[in-house]
Amino acid sequence: MRVLVVEDETAAAVNLVSMLKRLFPYMEVVAQLESVTDTVEWFKSNEAPDLVFMDIHLADGSAFSIFDKAEVHCPVVFTTAYDQYALEAFRVNSIDYLLKPIKEGDLQRAVDKLVHLTGTSAADYARRVDEMARLQRGAQAVLVYVKDRIKPLRVQDIAYIYSSNEKVEIGTLNGEVLPFDKTLDHIMAQLPTGDFFRANRQFIISRDAVEDISVWFGSRLSVNLTVAVPEKIVVSKAKVPEFKRWISGMD
Repeated sequence: MRVLVVEDETAAAVNLVSMLKRLFPYMEVVAQLESVTDTVEWFKSNEAPDLVFMDIHLADGSAFSIFDKAEVHCPVVFTTAYDQYALEAFRVNSIDYLLKPIKEGDLQRAVDKLVHLTGTSAADYARRVDEMARLQRGAQAVLVYVKDRIKPLRVQDIAYIYSSNEKVEIGTLNGEVLPFDKTLDHIMAQLPTGDFFRANRQFIISRDAVEDISVWFGSRLSVNLTVAVPEKIVVSKAKVPEFKRWISGMD
């Protein structure tokens, strides 16, 4: 059985491969990849493996974007450090996930589920993957605290999410600023990547909130929103190409 491992944490990758070899000596790990970009290129130039173990949160973006850029018609077991409700949908769709740190019993269970997928056609599996990705990326609202109440805030009403001094706030398109109790990494994993962009460590911005863009010092970009923001939003030189693809709808 040919297995592909996509994991950007070296220790986690070493641990997973070690357990696979110990529990399933018949498996051949054909490649270990660390990024969305490398994985997309690998799928474009290699025969599909029998099974993929894929971390959801990679250094250069969400693993779900891989399915938008390459044909992936093989069973996938997702791994994550986040126990989010949407992950439960993976089981319903016969696509398992492993919560880090990975335990041998969970790994055995995931491989056992592959038996149920071996008779599935490529078209059916693709449908399952698409549904899983839709559920994960399709958060309709986030929960924010307003005085003594919890308010569901529609994702489409978010203009930006800002972090400073370990405090996070959400700015809405109508100018409201609301406190939020999750990290930017946590919320970015739930937002549709086509509509939201992680501009830097402080900001996640909405495409609908972008008014215009200015060239900044050192080949960086300054993004101006339709609402007031706590500080200037600067996209680093390294992220400028990715930002341009996103804002133009090419990513």
